[in-house]
Amino acid sequence: MVDDRAEWIPDVLGDEFAQRTLTLTDDDEGPVVATLVRALPAEVPWWRSIRGHRPLLDGVDVLYVHGWSDYFFQKRLARFWTSRGARFFALDLRKYGRSLRDGQTPGYVTDLRTYDEDIAAALAVMGHPVRSAGADPADAPPSDGPGRRLVLLGHSTGGLTLSLWASRHPGTADAVVLNSPWLEFQVAAARAAIAPVVELGARLRPLDAAPQVDLGFYSRAQQEVADPDDPVEVDLRWRPLQTMAVHAGWLHAILNGHRSVSAGLAIDAPVCVLLSARSATPTRWSDELTRADSVLVVDDIARASLRLGSSVTVERIDGALHDVFLSAHAAREDAYRRLGLWVAGWRAGWPLAGAQT
Repeated sequence: MVDDRAEWIPDVLGDEFAQRTLTLTDDDEGPVVATLVRALPAEVPWWRSIRGHRPLLDGVDVLYVHGWSDYFFQKRLARFWTSRGARFFALDLRKYGRSLRDGQTPGYVTDLRTYDEDIAAALAVMGHPVRSAGADPADAPPSDGPGRRLVLLGHSTGGLTLSLWASRHPGTADAVVLNSPWLEFQVAAARAAIAPVVELGARLRPLDAAPQVDLGFYSRAQQEVADPDDPVEVDLRWRPLQTMAVHAGWLHAILNGHRSVSAGLAIDAPVCVLLSARSATPTRWSDELTRADSVLVVDDIARASLRLGSSVTVERIDGALHDVFLSAHAAREDAYRRLGLWVAGWRAGWPLAGAQT
């Protein structure tokens, strides 16, 4: 639900951003909220507003969803979109980041469809109300102006969540951009074998936590390649050096999502998938971990991406980390360059009746 009394307030990222709390349905752990963050771009110079010089993405709204053990903090990613004229929003899902409340199990859900409420609440504030299946279009609340296009942008687990959501809500998104989406289990061949064991654990003891296997090497890799000319500040309360605890109920939800992707989704919008060119196994520290995805098996993700819909572009970026936009300078710039080219191509394909001159 959307609380009309809620207001936009200053965000932890500073003057460029504001946040708004979205009140959701209570669960077994008590009150639940999500948090919508919006970018507040600098005022556009008058000369760029002259007729015939509209920004490339004028009329576009972007909704970003973070990954596991994560939250939104990527200022430059927001600027990429706002500098092209789009409105940028990011959603800290329930029990993550800005939305985490005392007494809650961080990141815990037992079904990725639970996030439908978070996403619907965010889109309602953005002016993109989501109708329930079978609802009369005349009953939908008014949108924020005709013809605004929606881009869904997801990283890792957020990419899985948004892919499943877009497939279940045809006609809602106009484009889907995925940054290393977690579309397949790290040992793809073993997924079918371990799924029944995980399902049993999820039924009997859903909050049992698996042993911690993250040695903190992915966080170290980001620190090693950090660019003082493009600084990123991370709140370790919300994005710890080692990932949050993995619970049986949550892992069962993830494996169900992977199974759905493996069976094939039906996203009816063009999809852009950004991936590292290679994976590295993080069993011990090495410099290789600063030039590869140490979280996912990127070849398996590339193959799974082709099952998302009928129009999928896969961009493999040499030297990229799991979050391609947090990679070393050369790989990061390549990621933004490729995304810029894809977005420009997507924009060029708009029907003439809806295109801006």
